[in-house]
Amino acid sequence: MAVLSTHIDPRSKTFRANYAGMLEQTNRLKEELAKSRAGGGEKYVKRHRERGKLMVRERIELLLDRDSPFLELSPLAAWGTEFAVGAGVVTGIGVISGVECVVSGNDPTVKGGATNPYTLDKSFRAMEIAARNRLPLINLTESAGADLPVQAKIFVPGGATFKEITRRSAERIPTICLVFGNSTAGGAYVPGMSDYVVMVKGGAKVFLAGPPLVKMATNEETDEESLGGAEMHSRISGVSDYLAEDELDAIRLGREIVAHLNWRKLGAARMQAPEDPVYDPDELLGIGSLDVRRPFDVREVIARIVDGSRFEEFKTNYGTTLVTGWAHLCGYPIGIIGNNGILFSDSSQKAAQFIQLCNKIDVPLLFLQNITGYMVGKQYEQGGIIKDGAKMINAVSNSTVPMFTVMIGSSYGAGNYGMCGRAYDPRFLFTWPNHKIAVMGPEQLAGVMSIVRRQAAERAGQAYNEDEDQMVRQMVIQQIEQESNAYFATARVWDDGIIDPRDTRTALGIALSAAFNNVVKGADNFGVFRM
Repeated sequence: MAVLSTHIDPRSKTFRANYAGMLEQTNRLKEELAKSRAGGGEKYVKRHRERGKLMVRERIELLLDRDSPFLELSPLAAWGTEFAVGAGVVTGIGVISGVECVVSGNDPTVKGGATNPYTLDKSFRAMEIAARNRLPLINLTESAGADLPVQAKIFVPGGATFKEITRRSAERIPTICLVFGNSTAGGAYVPGMSDYVVMVKGGAKVFLAGPPLVKMATNEETDEESLGGAEMHSRISGVSDYLAEDELDAIRLGREIVAHLNWRKLGAARMQAPEDPVYDPDELLGIGSLDVRRPFDVREVIARIVDGSRFEEFKTNYGTTLVTGWAHLCGYPIGIIGNNGILFSDSSQKAAQFIQLCNKIDVPLLFLQNITGYMVGKQYEQGGIIKDGAKMINAVSNSTVPMFTVMIGSSYGAGNYGMCGRAYDPRFLFTWPNHKIAVMGPEQLAGVMSIVRRQAAERAGQAYNEDEDQMVRQMVIQQIEQESNAYFATARVWDDGIIDPRDTRTALGIALSAAFNNVVKGADNFGVFRM
């Protein structure tokens, strides 16, 4: 494969402006992530420590293999809402006893680790990642159960938690539950459904109803230890498989359980020795633009994330608004599809063919998404843009190789779908801080609504208020700007996290390695391609 050339001039005005703007955005990202890592605040952190307990991220760090990375998922869930940033749970992928696992840990300093609607969304996403990539799931449990004021929003969908645990077990994907504190009411079924359960002596409390509710329901007097303590469940009920002396012992036991799983990756690939890109990933800050209307060459991004900056481009001179080709990333073979402008009929056809080819040779796909949509207008409608765009979406929808998406700019309209947006089940989806996502750009959307209002007034024979139109336009633009930014999207778990552009290769490398725990096999069938 040829090494990609670069046309970036770090001394240029555009590069320096992009770099400064993106650096400011990455600094803001660090500040927002710090809010998530602060837990419930100084008061509740202090109280937790006074009880002799470890913080959730300390538990995770001790659980993971020494000096191994941890890819945290959805760290800014619930950002900008009434709930704490991070949604009171930490999820991610890490290596435990040499095995890649999904780890999910309640943060008891945030409302006692209670579950709110965003906690549920984030936890379900982690469970989905475990299922699709065939990764053992480790639950670090200490939760007060449902956040009762919002119970109506979580009770019914929350029941799927237990269904998914037992389905994974049936698929030979184990769930290991380390219980450090409360796991009560419906939450008692988390250890109850798990393959392996470790409970901390004097700390774990697992029961369907606590002493006050038991008193109300049956008039029985009891205490927490005899009702649901770790020793009772280890010696009498059998809910616990291992009795840990303390938190460190529980973590040791968790590592030992993973070590005996006899875990093997099922995915096969013709690997190459990983090789750093030729070009400095730090330059990614100067390539991406905060103004997503300003184009940049996606090859410059590819050159800074793939092994040796080598890229075998496919159909270089056809459908030039889309770049397609093969590379290796952290040693894994991968097919790459990246936007270099709007999607026309030829670029859509090119994408469909390339996706089919990658499925024929069992090679994963990476979508680098910076797209305003498919081309519109009479000429393009008559030329078949709908059926050609449909070919691309057909191919994406029926592709069965692992697919990964990084949103490096805009993501508007059906372009989001064709370039493997969240609705198309990418194994992992990350965004850069400059990312924008919406049906269309704010100005375009406001303009369309203005035209519709004007036409309605004309049909009714009414005078059109231009001043009111301008006011409404500005309100719409402001609303769409707010609802299309990266933080609004990540708060709702539409992605797996905002990442520093310089960390793109690392995040993708961990995600690729995780995906190869499962079988990697391309599709044998696609839907009908409208010719």
